[in-house]
Amino acid sequence: MNESSSLIKLIENGGVFSDIQGTTPLEILTNLVKVIKIPDGINRDELLKAVLERETLMPTAVGKGIALPHPRNPIITNPDDQFIIIGFLKYRIDWKALDGKPVHSIFLIVSSSAKLHLHTLSRINFFCQEESFRSLLESRASKEKIIQVIEETEIAWGH
Repeated sequence: MNESSSLIKLIENGGVFSDIQGTTPLEILTNLVKVIKIPDGINRDELLKAVLERETLMPTAVGKGIALPHPRNPIITNPDDQFIIIGFLKYRIDWKALDGKPVHSIFLIVSSSAKLHLHTLSRINFFCQEESFRSLLESRASKEKIIQVIEETEIAWGH
């Protein structure tokens, strides 16, 4: 995949937000979408609606305290506008995860194509299976620390 689809670039485009308020996925996502920087041409209300529509189909909690909310279909066309927001929740909440664990961290994924979305999901899923990465999330590590760990891991992979 190209530079615009690297996890590091996507996180740099989106950012890391702490203490996202809310006690339900609806409140969390509403509060998050209010404060994030979004690319020109994306309507904040449409982004929220698309993410919430996907959430009603099936909760995006993947277990181990992590959820991966995203629109069901791409809402942007330019790969350079793609982003990932990492959000640390103020309170752990029930997101209907199959493992029953409350969610403490979310990755809001906005991709420009289904192919890039699946690529991004698989890479995030890999990291979220790693205990050391989940510990970073649990400790609410800085964006710089998260990017450093991703970069070191990808270098070790030979990417």
